[in-house]
Amino acid sequence: MNIAANNGDWSGSWVAERLGVELVGDDGLTALLGLALRRNPKRAHLLVSNVLGKHVPQSPSVVYGHGFALGRRVRDLLGEGEAARAVVVGYAETATGLGHSVADGIGLAPYLHSTRRPVPGVTPAGGFEESHSHATSHLLLPEDPALLSGEGPLVLVDDEFSTGNTVLNTIRDLHARYPRKRYVVVALVDMRSPADAGRLTAFAEEINARVDLVAAASGTVKLPEGVLEKGQELVARYEESAAAGGPSGAAPSGPVAQFPAPLEGVAPNPAGARGCVESAATAAWARPAPTHPHPTDHRTATPHLTRVDLHWPPGLPDGGRHGFTPAHRARLESALPLMAARVAEALPPDARRVLTLGFEELMYAPLRVARELEALVPAEVRYSTTTRSPVLAVDDPGYAIRSRLVFPAHDNPADGPGDRYAYNVAGAGFDAVVLFVDSAGDTPELHAPDGLPARLGAHAPHVLLAVVPSYVPALTEESPAMLPEPLRGPAFSSYPAEDVGWLLQDLSDVTLEAPTEEREEAIQSGGAHYAESLPVEYQPSEQYQALFHAALETSAARIAQAVGVVTETVLAERSPRPVLVSLARAGTPVGVLMRRWAQFRYGLDLPHYAVSIVRGRGIDANALRWLAAHHDPRDVVFVDGWTGKGAITRELADAIEEFEEREGVSGFDPEIAVLADPGSCVRTYGTREDFLIPSACLNSTVSGLISRTVLRADLVGPNDFHGAKFYRELAGADVSVAFLDAVVARFGEVVEAVDGAVKELAVADRTPSWEGWAAVERISEEYGIHDVNLVKPGVGETTRVLLRRVPWKILARAGAGADLDHVRLLAEQRGVPVEEVGELPYTCVGLIHPKYTRGATGADGKAVNL
Repeated sequence: MNIAANNGDWSGSWVAERLGVELVGDDGLTALLGLALRRNPKRAHLLVSNVLGKHVPQSPSVVYGHGFALGRRVRDLLGEGEAARAVVVGYAETATGLGHSVADGIGLAPYLHSTRRPVPGVTPAGGFEESHSHATSHLLLPEDPALLSGEGPLVLVDDEFSTGNTVLNTIRDLHARYPRKRYVVVALVDMRSPADAGRLTAFAEEINARVDLVAAASGTVKLPEGVLEKGQELVARYEESAAAGGPSGAAPSGPVAQFPAPLEGVAPNPAGARGCVESAATAAWARPAPTHPHPTDHRTATPHLTRVDLHWPPGLPDGGRHGFTPAHRARLESALPLMAARVAEALPPDARRVLTLGFEELMYAPLRVARELEALVPAEVRYSTTTRSPVLAVDDPGYAIRSRLVFPAHDNPADGPGDRYAYNVAGAGFDAVVLFVDSAGDTPELHAPDGLPARLGAHAPHVLLAVVPSYVPALTEESPAMLPEPLRGPAFSSYPAEDVGWLLQDLSDVTLEAPTEEREEAIQSGGAHYAESLPVEYQPSEQYQALFHAALETSAARIAQAVGVVTETVLAERSPRPVLVSLARAGTPVGVLMRRWAQFRYGLDLPHYAVSIVRGRGIDANALRWLAAHHDPRDVVFVDGWTGKGAITRELADAIEEFEEREGVSGFDPEIAVLADPGSCVRTYGTREDFLIPSACLNSTVSGLISRTVLRADLVGPNDFHGAKFYRELAGADVSVAFLDAVVARFGEVVEAVDGAVKELAVADRTPSWEGWAAVERISEEYGIHDVNLVKPGVGETTRVLLRRVPWKILARAGAGADLDHVRLLAEQRGVPVEEVGELPYTCVGLIHPKYTRGATGADGKAVNL
């Protein structure tokens, strides 16, 4: 069936008219779905379910009934025996209630839903990415790790099955960890294209498992060419109109603004659509009178907030975030009548239209109470939930999202503050709203003047608040102290916030710099560790800056290829959705570039963090603790810029082993992925050539203006991250983003070369030979140094010696060309001799002065002023 664009009774006709979108499928499809426009660069349209209880207020019996019926169909498909062995997993945030209802329909199946809320002390049992979503990272946090390890069928529940990517990602991840023979995918609507349907069949054959699909309705979405760009333009024009005094800028009783003229090439709206967008600053009204008008003007009434004590059973989980067993279900069923009665008692007796409003992932508990309430009170009861998803609101009968309430997040989300939304609530004529939140969301932000209850109070004379205790899993050991969230730019570093989160503490206000000569004497005498102070930041001369830019121009494509090779290798061999953890600070630009390659090639938004590792003292254990609490350790890939002799590689392996033994955490892979591996110390690399990586030429000004990391007992406590400084004052000399942009600009031209190199590496013997370590030991003896820590091999390490330490001499491979121009210039500035060597496994090697005393810098023992 083709759904005509001029079907004015369908809540998708407005989008269909303007973008040429068509739904093709079952006769019941329009009853299940409407259309709206996303404020999302990845998809133009949003399929809006009328029976999910997320964006559209609906009868709770209808919402629960659809999920329960799907569960019954799954039970019939599996048979009683297999159904009793099944485990159900729902997707956050949209399908947490749906998945729980499906589990109820199956009968004896335990339930778990993915979550975007990390819980300290709970190690993830898996995770995956939802590539088209505005918020992609999903965690699986079962209290009982054995919940997913059985051999019975795994039932995966989502609201819609559009391309299959999310389900494939999930099954691929879980099958690698907990293989089984049967999967069942459940959705309200199956909207896959024939090609996508074929992918699922092929995937099932690939993993040698059966994959069935159960859906209430099926069809496809026909998207005309350029629909994404047209949708984005439509949203932008609407919001520009609002900003100029249109719908979102109108006063509550102001005139109705007309929608801007139709886009070229799409059908006009014959009626002249009207808009209603509720912003965080003002209530904008432009819709007809509500279906159930009342004498009181709810838009201006003073809200009355009443707390309702549900008497929630102690110890009963508030949902499936950590698992919900049949025993939990039995406890809830017995408690529901009393909880619903307490809500009914708190409602005004003359209420004729009541909304029960859940909170993001907290969908099931308010749904079940609402369904009981529906049978207790004479009022019309509706149910929906708040959401993270940004959607354009347009007040037109042919559009699925007719109004929008905007309010700030109120549960201290791990990804930072942001707007949250409640759709189709404003102007719907509700006499009372019963807001459900879990205790983690009952915060001062919730009760602020711009918080959700205040927003609701502008549209309903009565607002009730029911708080469900957030379930905290019983941990076998005392939970570690709460660690802070990562630092991000622009408050800390000049990198965009999404590029990297720094698991560090900000020591910008502490004086840590010491003259190079003082530091070297203290380090070599054993009086201080190199990580207890910072060198004075080298400020490059104009000549040196010109060398940097020339080097970047000539090597950008070479770096881009190495970035592509190492990223593709990680995605193919380490994890399909890795968590990149760069070793600050040299690894950070590489981690950002790897993240950008994954975005460029696959549309992936990979998490990326920077952590501190200190030679002789190991990696920051608190950073590892934070990572284990927020991600699956098996997905963590440590990233660095290059290898020298492999000291950090060994340091990391030892530190991970010690951490996992002490903490009882497992899964971290200590092998580092590097851009360049001239020392042959790792298996995952972009190249093994020793060439100039321009980010090695400078210090903070090519690394987000962040210093080297600091570990000092008086500054870093047992529950603190290691420290670093943000050199805001050097912003004028910062080339961090320029370096990234120059490399990213070459991604397109190196794709073919990257694919060829990756194929070659896949069949090559990449076993580390540690030839770099052997060479360093040989050089150490030949030059009478007798300390491998004073021998720094490779272009990058040699540059560091010249910038931070007291160099003795530089060994350069005979015939080395432009890759060493900056090394020669720095050596000249510091009075350090450059000695050409015939056979050298590296392009160059920097030797730190082996018997340093204050005043000695070069081979002649004379001090040189920078």
